[in-house]
Amino acid sequence: MKIEHRVFITSTASVSCAGENNQILFNNIKRGISGIERDVNCFFDAEPALGKLSSTQSFNQELLQQCQNILDQSGLRDFKETLLIIGSSVGGIALTEEIFLREKSYKSIDPNFHHIQSIKNILDEQFEFYDDLSFSTACTSSANAIGYAHEVLSKGLYKNALVVGVDSLSKTTVGGFLSLGVLSSSISKPFDTHREGMNVAEAIACLLIETTPTPNAVEIFGVGYSSDAYHMTHPHPEGLGALLAMRRALNSANIEAQEIDYINAHGTGTQANDGAESHAIATLFPHKPYVSSTKSITGHTLGASGALEAIISTLAIEQEMLPPNSFLENIENREVNFLLEPKAFSINYLLSNSFAFGGNNCSLLLGRVR
Repeated sequence: MKIEHRVFITSTASVSCAGENNQILFNNIKRGISGIERDVNCFFDAEPALGKLSSTQSFNQELLQQCQNILDQSGLRDFKETLLIIGSSVGGIALTEEIFLREKSYKSIDPNFHHIQSIKNILDEQFEFYDDLSFSTACTSSANAIGYAHEVLSKGLYKNALVVGVDSLSKTTVGGFLSLGVLSSSISKPFDTHREGMNVAEAIACLLIETTPTPNAVEIFGVGYSSDAYHMTHPHPEGLGALLAMRRALNSANIEAQEIDYINAHGTGTQANDGAESHAIATLFPHKPYVSSTKSITGHTLGASGALEAIISTLAIEQEMLPPNSFLENIENREVNFLLEPKAFSINYLLSNSFAFGGNNCSLLLGRVR
């Protein structure tokens, strides 16, 4: 099908452990103020450092509020002609756990608020959408959602799309990562030789995507996907899947590698991910664009991370400020140009990477509207 329209991110809203809104989030990233804290009351016999929502409201209240924030910012009266695209890996599992642990029974658990469609069902309480779709591809869920929005809007299939990346802290998820031995008991240090692991966190990140730009819009120029299936949990040690996703993003946008100014890395702080991703970046980008991971501030928000980091990337373009690697002290791969301080910079093009279990990879190519 012929590509008919350019596609733009026109409004964004978020809440995470690093801030109750976008402005606080980006300020904390620039200042190196992390929202990660050690959980001394962890359900398990461990004290991992986690990222809990920075809010006085319940998680579901915040979900509704962030979508309302998008409506308030935009020129839309409602979402009746909007495609809702959810990206989540947890869905309603946290609520199921809460009910089961309280009642020691499954009888009161509503399946409609357990599976991945639970996010859409919560939003239906306040909003009406033209149609909806949910992605659950682990840590690429909301990045894939943005990629899908780009595809269908560029082909003129919908008027606009609301992408909602959302994951809450779940005991099932935390326990799973603990069993893999990849959780850190302190703030993560992506790409550091002494990194201990990742910080599981929760977040809600919303992006309105349209075919008509607004004054502060950021353009989605291209998207790249790959699925290398090297291992159930580990990436290929040379980052072949990551490299392929980034190369395909460049090709889809007809952009040369040397035109990329900045890469918001997936950068989880685990041994396997950081080594593979840094190798892929060094291989594909010999001109050494600036690179940073913001997960030491936000934690790894799993299915929400693609959307949250797309917002961070959008803010970097709008504010002409590159976010740093806040806790990086001993760089493992010296072939990569890691930022250690925030840097004023006018960005033309950037990549935002998301990589997931099973080798599911997605790279978003964003840039300044021309």
